[in-house]
Amino acid sequence: MVNMVNEILDRIEERIISYRRDFHRFPESAWTEFRTASLVAGRLKKLGYRVKAGREVINDEDRMGLPSQEVLRLNYIRAMEQGGDMDFMDEIKEGFTGVTGVLEHGKGPVVAFRFDMDALDLVESKSPEHRPFKEGFSSVNTGVMHACGHDTHTAAGLGIAEVLMEMKDYIHGTVKLIFQPAEEGVRGAKSMVSAGVVDDVNYLIGHHVSSKWKTGEIATAMSGYFATQKFDAFFKGKSAHGGGRPEEGKNALMAAASSVLNLYAIPRHSKGATRINVGKLIAGTGRNIICDRAHMVIETRGINDKVSDYMYEKAMQILKASTMMYGCELEIKSMGSARSAESDKELAEKVEKVAKETGGFSFVSSAAEGGSEDFTYMMERVQKNGGLATNIGIGANLSEAAGKEVILLGHTPEFDIDEASFKGTIKLLSLLALDIFGS
Repeated sequence: MVNMVNEILDRIEERIISYRRDFHRFPESAWTEFRTASLVAGRLKKLGYRVKAGREVINDEDRMGLPSQEVLRLNYIRAMEQGGDMDFMDEIKEGFTGVTGVLEHGKGPVVAFRFDMDALDLVESKSPEHRPFKEGFSSVNTGVMHACGHDTHTAAGLGIAEVLMEMKDYIHGTVKLIFQPAEEGVRGAKSMVSAGVVDDVNYLIGHHVSSKWKTGEIATAMSGYFATQKFDAFFKGKSAHGGGRPEEGKNALMAAASSVLNLYAIPRHSKGATRINVGKLIAGTGRNIICDRAHMVIETRGINDKVSDYMYEKAMQILKASTMMYGCELEIKSMGSARSAESDKELAEKVEKVAKETGGFSFVSSAAEGGSEDFTYMMERVQKNGGLATNIGIGANLSEAAGKEVILLGHTPEFDIDEASFKGTIKLLSLLALDIFGS
């Protein structure tokens, strides 16, 4: 089985790398992945998968942090100009940029993989030392870049799709490939879950490349994700002359400022670590004008759902009380969320078994670091339905290729990964699926 997968990978490796470089060159941020999603859908269809896209796999009510209609429109036009697949562009219009591919072959379990597709709002490095720039595949979309590896996840997903289709005679059940938009800001998974995308899944596998580890190093069960709520607060007051009639004003800036100070004073919880951050506060128009509007960007986190909910509820109490104190009005807009989740030991052990049988892998552990991941919504739904789920960490830093330690951290303009890691990723995940099917 390993030899058969190796033979396929030898044939397709360069093509998969070319996919990654293409996605890297044309990055698209959350809910605007029109080109990426349409090309994925087109490729899956060409391979023979049954493809669903757009509103079939995205529940509109649970989309969070959606850009304005104008931003969606402009990015849609850009995607068409940059070569989006016109057979699918209409289906994903207005930000419905989710795609699934399904391969049914006999009776058996449903094995699903999730791949995120979105990029970050970041300007990519133009340093001569930055390989994507040096080799001509750095971002051409100003202010957007793949700085977290989602271009590699998407390309690997297409590689797995090709391997499993060629080996479908060994599949006894159903393969479901889930290409998710809007992971950054934890905005997209919930809408796919509520659309029923994972309701029939028995085994769910996610993966994420890591610049912390070398190529060949893997973590079989990443866990300890913090649950989180990300939201914007809008304060509406009443303007007045700051010197002539200050008593007639309702100061939105004071309501916001009072909120900031008290948000950071929320008592911590005895049952686990918590986080809160006000990332931005915009208010006011002039020196002598009582401020009538303020906008705050906030997030709360907790090591588990209970602690996270505690932080969010306390934050809401403070925002409402501060607003009332200054006679203002308050609007809260949800911008993203994720739950806490633990990878299943049974499935993680299967990953380790397959990795050992395959060879070329070593194992590292992954500890909680305060980060969040909306794949947890999918994990939670599958586990509640009696299935198993795990998220695998895949080492992919450039140390092996450079012959020295090279760690380019995610969410930075210099981020890059070792493309030699593709072969191991696709091999491991394809063989894991085949092992689950009993081949």
